[in-house]
Amino acid sequence: PRLPYLLRNKHVSKMAAGKATAVAKKLTKSGISKKGTRIHTKVHFYRPKTLTLPRRPKYQSRSTPKKNPLDKHSLIKYPLTTESSMKLIEDSNTLVFIVDIRANKRQIKSAVKDLYSIECDKVNTLITPRGLKKAYVRLSKEHDALDVANRVGVI
Repeated sequence: PRLPYLLRNKHVSKMAAGKATAVAKKLTKSGISKKGTRIHTKVHFYRPKTLTLPRRPKYQSRSTPKKNPLDKHSLIKYPLTTESSMKLIEDSNTLVFIVDIRANKRQIKSAVKDLYSIECDKVNTLITPRGLKKAYVRLSKEHDALDVANRVGVI
């Protein structure tokens, strides 16, 4: 590479020469790349809009903070008290709830844990022909579904 002008000059201090060599080394290392030409798609040139002002809103776009529509109380609507759900409580240690249509299994599991302070093994869900979501909550071995159902008010 061609040495910079400073290096060719005899009256330059050693410090400046050192700086210049460092810069020259950096340039040769990275390689000076030429910027490509821009492709123009229009015939006329329009001056670009470069001014971006900081936002200074006169009022808030939302007056109150948005609340979570699916908290643990609105997630589980009510426990089901049909004969088939009673049979599930007795035979397979399972509670049946009608839940919000947007709720997923993880949310249902955590809501049941928070509201009724019970551990559940798994949650099965289905959407009924009426458009409601039904959740089958299988309780763990430590908890008895009959006791929990009595406490909740199913039986």
